[in-house]
Amino acid sequence: MLLLNATMATMDGSPAYGLVEQGAIVVHGDRIVWAGAFGDLPAEMKGQETIDLGGRLVTPALIDCHTHVVHGGNRAREFEMRLEGATYEEVARAGGGIVSTVAATRAATQDELVAGALIRVDAMIAEGVSTIEIKSGYGLDIENELKMLRAAKVVAERRPVRVRTSYLGAHAVPPEYKGRADAYIDEVCIPGLEAAHAEGLVDAVDGFCEGIAFSPDQIARVFDKAKALGIPVKLHAEQLSNLGGARLAAGYGALSADHLEYANAADAQAMAKAGTVAVILPGAFYTLRETAAPPIGAFREHGVPMAVATDCNPGSSPMSSLLLSMNMACTLFRMTPEEALAGVTSNAARALGLADAGQIRPGLRADLAIWDVEHPAELAYRIGFNPLWKRIHGGVL
Repeated sequence: MLLLNATMATMDGSPAYGLVEQGAIVVHGDRIVWAGAFGDLPAEMKGQETIDLGGRLVTPALIDCHTHVVHGGNRAREFEMRLEGATYEEVARAGGGIVSTVAATRAATQDELVAGALIRVDAMIAEGVSTIEIKSGYGLDIENELKMLRAAKVVAERRPVRVRTSYLGAHAVPPEYKGRADAYIDEVCIPGLEAAHAEGLVDAVDGFCEGIAFSPDQIARVFDKAKALGIPVKLHAEQLSNLGGARLAAGYGALSADHLEYANAADAQAMAKAGTVAVILPGAFYTLRETAAPPIGAFREHGVPMAVATDCNPGSSPMSSLLLSMNMACTLFRMTPEEALAGVTSNAARALGLADAGQIRPGLRADLAIWDVEHPAELAYRIGFNPLWKRIHGGVL
């Protein structure tokens, strides 16, 4: 397949989006075999099925590198509670928050979890998303954590989308272990990780390092097990306070540290040294009406790659639009449109440990998004507007 008359934002690390005017892309099977200016296209590559894009913008297909799309129920009532003055921590300590979703998720069958997730995943695909990370973390016992991960794998079977799974057993302390977080780690979280790994369900291990969840020492025990199993790690860190989670993640060479509203320059330095991606989640900041913003300037100064994701979940970020996440990252955190687009392409791939996606260049997967816009800045500029024309997933239009 030969794509002609394209404006390409290659996102290959070159300045100004790696923009190529009058570009062409040659796809063979599920791979990009050539990309560049049409005038440089080798003659032997011209005799193929040709699609004229009419000058449309082509970017790498989008990657949502932090989601909780598999879950039961919703938390609309808690949304009302927060508007009436309750804080996120007050809701959680009153038995709401993550724990209320745990009850709904445990009550749901695997088929019900898949059906609910597909509604959200379809909305993501419609915005040019080709890869989605899906976390467990609402089962909080071995059986239901495995059920969530199996449901995530089924999503990839039911839709043309690539799924990476993260085991988030260390998400919250379930009611039956209230006041016994260490016992939960030893009796449920770590054995659950071993079982999920044995079943081939885990691409990465995640945790929630926060006062209402788990301490750095408790997370370290989970990460030690992940390391022993050869599984990469990532961490919800510094969302509501600074407990040293970002530096803990960096110390384990984590793929990413996520949220980071209360991170500081020292955290940025540690992450830069480790190559840990900062995953920016403006949907949660917006929904919780946070006031402390992630230290974007420090990440820039120290060269920390920044990804952007929806954090799609039923409580703190009930949002499935990655395009809206890009706009929020720019408007709320003053990221540039180019940083935002890198955040949902090349840096999002890096946050998932994927070396074959997130850019337009030969050898990578032919996961592409084609947009009815004139310039890539429009993707972050418009609000509530989806200019996707076509999506190519694994070489299939």
